[in-house]
Amino acid sequence: MDSPSDASARRSKAPARNARSLSGLAAAPFFEASMDAIVTIDSAQRVVLFNAAAEKIFGWPRAAVVGERLDKLLPQRLRDRHRAHIENFARTGETLRRMGGQAIVTGLRANGEEFPVEASISRHADGRRQLYTVILRDVSDRARAERLIAHGEQRLIGILNSAMDAIVVVDESQHVVMFNPAAEAMFGCSQEDALGAPLAQFIPERFREAHAGHVRRFGETNIIARRMGGQRVVTGLRRDGAEFPIDASISQLDGAGGKFFTVILRDVSERVRAEEELKASKEELRSLAAAAQQAREQEQSRIARELHDELAQTLTALQMDAAWCTARIPKSDAAAIARHTKMEAVLKEAVAATRRIAGGLRPLILDDLGLVPAVDWLVEVFTQRNGIPCDLEVGSADLNLPSALATAVFRIIQESLVNVGKHARASRVKVSIERANGVLTVGVHDDGVGFVAAAARRPDSYGLLGLRERALLVGGELAVTSAPGQGTHIVARLPLTAGER
Repeated sequence: MDSPSDASARRSKAPARNARSLSGLAAAPFFEASMDAIVTIDSAQRVVLFNAAAEKIFGWPRAAVVGERLDKLLPQRLRDRHRAHIENFARTGETLRRMGGQAIVTGLRANGEEFPVEASISRHADGRRQLYTVILRDVSDRARAERLIAHGEQRLIGILNSAMDAIVVVDESQHVVMFNPAAEAMFGCSQEDALGAPLAQFIPERFREAHAGHVRRFGETNIIARRMGGQRVVTGLRRDGAEFPIDASISQLDGAGGKFFTVILRDVSERVRAEEELKASKEELRSLAAAAQQAREQEQSRIARELHDELAQTLTALQMDAAWCTARIPKSDAAAIARHTKMEAVLKEAVAATRRIAGGLRPLILDDLGLVPAVDWLVEVFTQRNGIPCDLEVGSADLNLPSALATAVFRIIQESLVNVGKHARASRVKVSIERANGVLTVGVHDDGVGFVAAAARRPDSYGLLGLRERALLVGGELAVTSAPGQGTHIVARLPLTAGER
């Protein structure tokens, strides 16, 4: 019986003879220069050729492999199957095909690590012997990348399926190719029914043409993502025919199968309902405030009228009686004359105070003569009290306005002038009233110190807030423009007709 060393010696000699018989092939430039591993085996599936690239990917030196069975390069569990595959290939008339009937097979490195390879096998004769050449390519990096992609796709699918927002993907013809569970719940439509259906199925009929054009135009742009419809809320259609508001954004992606659009949708029915309720509540509060403002003005007008017509007239009568009494006191009674004179002065001050208070509550000139004379009086009083020149420009002297609107204009100018007198340190003020295109524009401009218009309002300051509220109560708007050292400009735009208001 041969010793193990003798058997090993015989195995080493046989491959040597085989190698010599294949010296032409082994010496070919492509054999050693090839980037792919090339392994040639005989009919006993022993390795007879093993190029440099094979040494690199398997981690075995050539001398350790040549003469050994091909099994050495295969995982244990795959050896019988691989051996049978080569035997079956030998029985066919084929000369070349992929190995294993699949794109990827498994190799075994010298360190025991398994790795994926692409392999093809060819058959050729060397004299009387049948030889098989296997060309192998290590695709570990590609397989790793494919696993990562597959894992990423699975993760993406998991994320899409667990997303709380509805996610719908459509192709270039706007037919659904993906419909996540949140979309099923939102639209009341199963994924099975949604896939392949036109996106228009989930849009109210009156919006379908515009929506299709919107998506088509979006696909022609270079924009990756944006909100849909150019508006804050769009409308969706449930399977049962119910319409509901949604927030929607759209993105596009060019893939191997063409262009795809991903639409992310959120049902905002509750939010819209809350906004509508809040808006209605604001309207109710504004109506209540307008009614309260009107009632206050009416009450102030009544009090002012009573002060002017009753108390002021009574005090005037007393002043005249005091003067009559003073005229009849003997000139020798100096003390009585002095007391009556003082009484007349007090009564005169009381009359003036009563009229001033009545004018502050409601200038009767506004009711008696109209807006323009009332504003003219207001400007004159402002100049007298503050010593600041104030110009009044009125586009039309004939401003026959409803009482509520005339009162709002008067109060806006009055409160603006009060603010100028208190804070502006201005050298000149201009008040303007202009009527054009159904809108009354009221402006108060000063050249004072100004302020930072965007600064937060002081908790105890309601001046500008009150001005804006007065404009809103008659359906208008008021803007304040100011900057340090550049004065302040207050402009109110008020609609003249009730319909516009």
